[in-house]
Amino acid sequence: MNDIDTDEATLILRGVLALARRMRTERPEDSMSPASVALLGALYRLGPVPAVQLASELHLQPQSLTRLLDALEHNGLIARKSGAHDRRERVITLTRRGRAAFMADMRDRRHWLKTAMAAALTGRERTALAEAAQAMLKLAKHGTAAPGSETAGSPTRRRALEDAA
Repeated sequence: MNDIDTDEATLILRGVLALARRMRTERPEDSMSPASVALLGALYRLGPVPAVQLASELHLQPQSLTRLLDALEHNGLIARKSGAHDRRERVITLTRRGRAAFMADMRDRRHWLKTAMAAALTGRERTALAEAAQAMLKLAKHGTAAPGSETAGSPTRRRALEDAA
C-alpha cells in the first residue's frame, strides 16, 4: 500500500465515487437521468429561477442546459417563461408533473439508501455519515463563482446562457 491509498482525500473520493456508482445501479432502468434529477432538484429547492442561475447552480454549459431543458419541457416536467423585468430572460419553473416525478425518484433512492444504511451501518456510523454529508455539501460550494471570473454569473457567460435557454 502506498501513500495515495491511505490519503484522507483519496479515501473520501473513493467512498463518494463507489457510493454514487452503487446508487446508479440501484435505480430502475426507466428512471430519469442524473442530470434531469439534479435540475428538477435544483428547481424544487430554489423555486422558479432564471436559466443563467440554474446553469450556475448545476455547473452546466449553455448547450447542455438547453438540451436538458428541451427534453424536460417536452415531457411536461418544467416550463419556461419570459422574465418579469427583462423579456429576454428565461425563467424556469418546475411543473406539478415535474415535482411529482422528482419526488417519486427521491422516494425510490431514499428507500434504498435508508434500507442499506440500516442493514450495513451502526447508529454511530449513520450519525457520522450524516455529519460527513453536511461537510461534503459545504465543500461542494467552496470556491464557486469568484467575482469577475468567467463563470456562469459573469456578464459574458450570462448572456450566452440566456440566449441558449
